[in-house]
Amino acid sequence: MFTQEDGEKAVALARSAVESEVKGEDIPDLELPDKFSEKMGAFVTLNRHPSEELRGCIGYPEPTFQLKEAIIQGAKNAALQDPRFPRLKEEELDSVVVEVSLLTPPEKLEFDEPEELPKKIVCGKHGLIIAKGGRRGLLLPQVPVDQDWDEEQFLDQTCRKAGLRSKEWREGNCDLQVFKGVIFAEMKPNGEVIKREIGKDDN
Repeated sequence: MFTQEDGEKAVALARSAVESEVKGEDIPDLELPDKFSEKMGAFVTLNRHPSEELRGCIGYPEPTFQLKEAIIQGAKNAALQDPRFPRLKEEELDSVVVEVSLLTPPEKLEFDEPEELPKKIVCGKHGLIIAKGGRRGLLLPQVPVDQDWDEEQFLDQTCRKAGLRSKEWREGNCDLQVFKGVIFAEMKPNGEVIKREIGKDDN
């Protein structure tokens, strides 16, 4: 379980990594809780302020790296390597907000018939990964809430993210995984950090 202080540390680390990468400087040492040495998935999202338009989002869904490293690499890549956007410039640093999603390991979503799938996921609770034939798409739990999608639209859009037809999941030939996230975000650039309450959890 992540505390408010943990979230503030995670966002501060991501902000520091973004600014250092853009400026070509070394990341300063930050004192971090022991849990940041555990392997865990994490994504870093950059949004324009105040429009909330996406400016970059990169991360690691699997617990492959120590959390500290996952946040640092996600932040650097969200700033400079997201292929959907140009590299973040130094003059943009004060006009983007940083959001960090701390993720549970993905779990295979079992189903008998594809028609069951919308009832097996919950927008605001689950992130979604859909894969087929070497193609793979991922959307974080906050995305369908921010976009006001229902569960079918969430499935459709994750298929599109994978480069598949939007209704491909209805064919029953896709591999699906779900995960959960704890999300912390700046209210404004370099501002107060809050835990985003995007949906109810039954745990």
